[in-house]
Amino acid sequence: MTLKAQSAQETEEVAAMNDSNKLVHSKLDNSTLENSALDTYSLESKTQPTLQLSYRHAFMLVLKRDLLIAMRHKDDIINPLLFFVIVITLFPLGIGPEAQTLSRIAPGIIWVAALLATLLSLDRLFKSDHLDGSLEQMLLSPHPIFLLVLAKIFAHWLITGLPLILIAPLLAVLLHLDENSYTALILTLLLGTPVLSLLGAVGVALTVGIKKGGVLLSLLVLPLYIPVLIFATSAIDTAALGLPYSGQLAIIAALFFGSLTLAPFAVGAALKVSTN
Repeated sequence: MTLKAQSAQETEEVAAMNDSNKLVHSKLDNSTLENSALDTYSLESKTQPTLQLSYRHAFMLVLKRDLLIAMRHKDDIINPLLFFVIVITLFPLGIGPEAQTLSRIAPGIIWVAALLATLLSLDRLFKSDHLDGSLEQMLLSPHPIFLLVLAKIFAHWLITGLPLILIAPLLAVLLHLDENSYTALILTLLLGTPVLSLLGAVGVALTVGIKKGGVLLSLLVLPLYIPVLIFATSAIDTAALGLPYSGQLAIIAALFFGSLTLAPFAVGAALKVSTN
């Protein structure tokens, strides 16, 4: 009986070993089939053309997205414009109605109000994108980050800077601005407000990861705004005297093209540092 039991046990062990060998062979065959399928898929994916947006389409897509968000949130457009109007209308009430005094300080008032209104709207340039995670997706995009950043800055100027330019001549009437200075006012705003948005975007990118970075943003950005403020008000004052102001406009234009060239790259690098 003992010999029969041992032989039966050996038979069961041999059968179990055969089953395990068959299972190993079947797993090897399945893995081989999976690897071959993956290789086939990778070859097909390499041969198939990938659909990718062009630079122009990517720029327009980001621009339309930011404009659409601004249209849905009207306060992004109304608040800076309302602040600009209130600041300018308060000066005649505080200083007095003397036309000569208001006319002398009108260029500085208009430009300081435009500067502060732009600074007021800068905090939302990248903040909402940072909170919902779309900023990280933008940084991981195959498109150059400076192109997407430039689209967002251009959208910010259309939302904030362009309405200021349109309403500034009307408010200049309250300050008794000289008639010869209106052309200089519009030209300086056309060249200067994009510089404010471009330079301000650098400060926003550096402080996007800080919860309460408004004060730090002002400390970073305001010194960069001083050259624009000086040459813009000088051009308007020179125009009021009937003298040529092309030199001041040339300097503002140089600041514009310089910031247009360098600021998007600086913003992209600052965003990568802030998000990491």
